[in-house]
Amino acid sequence: MPSNQNVQGGKAFGLLKEQQRQKLEEINKEYLEDQKYRDEEDLAEKLESLKNKYAEFDLNDQGEIDMMGLKRMMEKLGVPKTHLELKKMIVEVTGGSSNTINYRDFVKMMLGKRSAVLKLVLLFEDKANGSPCKPEGPPPKRDIASLP
Repeated sequence: MPSNQNVQGGKAFGLLKEQQRQKLEEINKEYLEDQKYRDEEDLAEKLESLKNKYAEFDLNDQGEIDMMGLKRMMEKLGVPKTHLELKKMIVEVTGGSSNTINYRDFVKMMLGKRSAVLKLVLLFEDKANGSPCKPEGPPPKRDIASLP
């Protein structure tokens, strides 16, 4: 019997992730229809990548980034933060209204003009990870020897 429970847990987790993704999709639609963001270039692409970035965090049951999720993400990115720094990062994103970061707060932060620490870390990580496996972006640099 116990082995069956594990399968259920994995399935439930997968289901939870799926529901979370769906919720993020719905929120993305709101942003796409929001007049405030209509001048934002490539909004659909940006939202898609923000959704994926957000989903990389370990989200809590409400689908939000809590202190532990943020801590693990920062460690994964190689920029571990103290408890106090994490707290500050969350306050910076939520304006102190919550001790978890929800997706709306996350998108507002990433699309907004303010430079939150979390935003800077994620943008820096994106630049640092201009990984060759991504098809988009400029073609690979050629060295002088390969020029005609």
